[in-house]
Amino acid sequence: MAAKKPAPQANVSKEELLGYYRDMLLIRRFEEKAGQLYGMGLIGGFCHLYIGQEAVVVGLEATAKEGDKRITSYRDHGHMLACGMEANGVMAELTGREGGYSKGKGGSMHMFSKEKHFYGGHGIVAAQVPLGAGLAFADKYNGTDNVTFTYFGDGAANQGQVYETYNMAQLWDLPVVFVIENNQYAMGTSVARSTKSPSLFERGKAYGIAGEEVDGMSVLAVKEAGERAVAHCRAGKGPYILEVKTYRYRGHSMSDPAKYRTREEVQKMREERDPIEGIRSMLLTGNHATEEDLKAIDKEIKDVVNASAEFAKESPEPALEELWTDIYA
Repeated sequence: MAAKKPAPQANVSKEELLGYYRDMLLIRRFEEKAGQLYGMGLIGGFCHLYIGQEAVVVGLEATAKEGDKRITSYRDHGHMLACGMEANGVMAELTGREGGYSKGKGGSMHMFSKEKHFYGGHGIVAAQVPLGAGLAFADKYNGTDNVTFTYFGDGAANQGQVYETYNMAQLWDLPVVFVIENNQYAMGTSVARSTKSPSLFERGKAYGIAGEEVDGMSVLAVKEAGERAVAHCRAGKGPYILEVKTYRYRGHSMSDPAKYRTREEVQKMREERDPIEGIRSMLLTGNHATEEDLKAIDKEIKDVVNASAEFAKESPEPALEELWTDIYA
């Protein structure tokens, strides 16, 4: 059972660093825009933003190959963008429009893309964990070396179905990477108050599952750990658990004022540990990019996000007869 690894000394190229910066910035700007549209009443229902956690999914997507699958909870917009789903389709779905990935019928929490091997967005806490093992079972059954990234949070980590899934996954040597996105507060209760065991990845020890704790505010640390996990799974050694210690800046959802933590705590994380600022500093101090280069990327990303908002506003609402399609009789 692995302990927390030291900070990575990864030899990454300028192009890779710029790619990580661009991908994380797209998620950040997209989520900020989604928050604005929610405030304007253009997005209804629940809306859970990924702001602060961008390094987790961007780092892990850097280790994926074609055919790998991903499944997650309702905090899912960042995962969609990171795996290549279009901002237009995601934003249109958030606003309940016909141009969305689920034809405007799924909303924030329920989007899918067969082409990008993205299997949701699931609103029931931890429900995606056994489904992720099922996706991995399909790959083993079909004889591929693909893996499934199954994301869930620290709150979901206390659900019983997680441990039933651990048992089956290890019993059958399934190629699944269980990614615990530990943002430390679940819906609003700190890990220290809700969870007796100090680390969540070590719970896999009871089933013989390998795992480690990762600095989720560093995209390079996540990528390095992800490469170990993916290699383990592709080699037929069974599942792997990554407990990625991250932090969300906003409340659990748009309706959460987050009064269970201080403003000073959030501000300290923003100033000292922000994943995007970390890569930005690396690009500048390593002379990989100038301030002007990064401003150009920021403008490019803002244009993409603004265009997605306009696309969503202009896309019509689903026709009434769509109520009767895509359902089981």
